[in-house]
Amino acid sequence: MKSSNPVFSRRVFNRNNRGFNEQKPHTDDSAAIINPYAQDTPSLTQTAQNADTPPDTHLAAAQQVSGTAMTIDDVVARTAMTLGTVVSSAVLAWVLLPVDETNLSRSYGIAVGVALLAFGLSLIQTFKAKPVPALILAYAALEGIFLGVISSTASTYTSPGVVIQAVLGTMAVFAGVLIAYKMRWIRVTRRFYGFVTAAAMGFLLLTVANLLFSAFAGGDGLGFRSGGLGILFGIIGIILGACFLALDFKQVEDGIAHGAPREESWLAAFGLTLTLVWIYLEALQLLLLLNGGDERT
Repeated sequence: MKSSNPVFSRRVFNRNNRGFNEQKPHTDDSAAIINPYAQDTPSLTQTAQNADTPPDTHLAAAQQVSGTAMTIDDVVARTAMTLGTVVSSAVLAWVLLPVDETNLSRSYGIAVGVALLAFGLSLIQTFKAKPVPALILAYAALEGIFLGVISSTASTYTSPGVVIQAVLGTMAVFAGVLIAYKMRWIRVTRRFYGFVTAAAMGFLLLTVANLLFSAFAGGDGLGFRSGGLGILFGIIGIILGACFLALDFKQVEDGIAHGAPREESWLAAFGLTLTLVWIYLEALQLLLLLNGGDERT
């Protein structure tokens, strides 16, 4: 089963004065940060201290700052739009691309094609300097088509309730990580970021190797998606997805605290969507194995 890659969903912590987490020298492992947008946006205190500036100008400056900076409402709204696009296109794909015996090959072919396109769009967005809403929504729509076909297949050929279980599992992971992050049980530091990124890259390399061995040698490849090893691999995948959720929450928190432009809320929504898709796919894969279904769905 294809897994989306949340490694590509977020900016690096220190990205040449453009990322949220540009770091200054520090003595511990915590992510000490400064405001990369300070040179672009004058502080209200400095504006108020300018005796030559009329009061109306002070008010206009305050409205400009509050009107252009990213807020939690912006992140929630953009994330709802991207996830809504994923769910809507998944439902349409489930209905319009049946996976019965006569249409399974065609539907699967379409699903693989749109998955590759979605991956390409995610890479394009990753290497762009600014988020492009149309690109992000196009990715969400294509990813939804893929998820719709995969979910329909899993529901048809294994257990009808496996999709609901995977959705509930994804929601539970999201809620659990959010609570743990808000309670500061999870601290996102430079070391945490580096460890999670390295672990995710290793996970992806093993997944690709398993797919290649399966394609050219037949069978289950290296066995990372079947049996007991497949179950362990799926659990690790979900844990990695949970770690990336913590990184997403850190990105949102830093963006709001440092006055990131409102357009950056699209990037936050993009990262959250990628991570939730990752967790859902890993949860679905794990449930298929636990239910004794076709692990290569």
